[in-house]
Amino acid sequence: MKNFTSVNDVSNVPDLVDQAIEIKKNPINLSIGSGKTLGLLFFNPSLRTRLSSQKAAYNLGMNVITLNVDKEGWKIEFEDGAIMDQGSQEHIRDAVEVISQYCDILGVRTFAGLQNREEDYQEKVLSSFITHATVPVVSLESATLHPLQSLADLVTIREQGIVRPKVVVSWAPHPRALPQAVVNSFLEWITKTDTQVVLTHPEGYELSEKYTQDVAINKNQDQALQGADFVYVKNWSAYEPYGKKISADSSWTITKEKMALTNHGRFMHCLPIRRNVIATDAVINESLVIKQAENRVYSAQTVFKTLLEAQHEVIESH
Repeated sequence: MKNFTSVNDVSNVPDLVDQAIEIKKNPINLSIGSGKTLGLLFFNPSLRTRLSSQKAAYNLGMNVITLNVDKEGWKIEFEDGAIMDQGSQEHIRDAVEVISQYCDILGVRTFAGLQNREEDYQEKVLSSFITHATVPVVSLESATLHPLQSLADLVTIREQGIVRPKVVVSWAPHPRALPQAVVNSFLEWITKTDTQVVLTHPEGYELSEKYTQDVAINKNQDQALQGADFVYVKNWSAYEPYGKKISADSSWTITKEKMALTNHGRFMHCLPIRRNVIATDAVINESLVIKQAENRVYSAQTVFKTLLEAQHEVIESH
């Protein structure tokens, strides 16, 4: 594994989940990251991603440097050939090459602008880091994907011990238009496991076929929930017209009555969650959301450990 930006960087998803579960049993391994530095760069706010990544790095003996690029750094220019005589003070090429000298792994978190689908799905920010970095790059969430969250979600599902579970992924209302990153990523990962997956959402919230081609779709939420072992809930904005909030239908909020349609199903959400909008208090308070957040540490630690071991193998081979 050279970088960690999507499921396509992973050769064996179930094996990576197994590694995370083993690491969770005995997480302190200070020798592997001794003398190594993790750089965390945030272009937008973060709570779980920031803290879990730091904790994971400390468990491996790494140092951590954190930069809130949008608040603490120079304004960055991303276009090649730009004449920088206006607002931008630093080019992404220079910034990434410099940061690569200070760090052994770079974690980058960015967010969809939800204005231009082509630009968001080209992953301009993350792609620039991958292009110019001389060290491995880890996505801490991008415009279209959130792989560390997805790995933690798969660990959480595996821990419940259900053989070939039915997992329902459901849209839910939200006061703001949100990106498709979490749901895209979860579908990308969960379809690599022995799982029955059903996606449910109102008309107009169809996702890119890239992420739904292997997924059953049922736009009747109550029907979809029948027999579910896990109910993964997330809001997302429209893919077409891109970034738009088409509906805020409160009938899609997950309630105890909705969960009663499942097979004693467990509710999942990546957090933060708008209580009594996405789901009711009664549902959230009996859910797996805290376990998911805990497993963010071990998903990040598994990825960092794998990348450090790969670096060590390259050094030894030379």
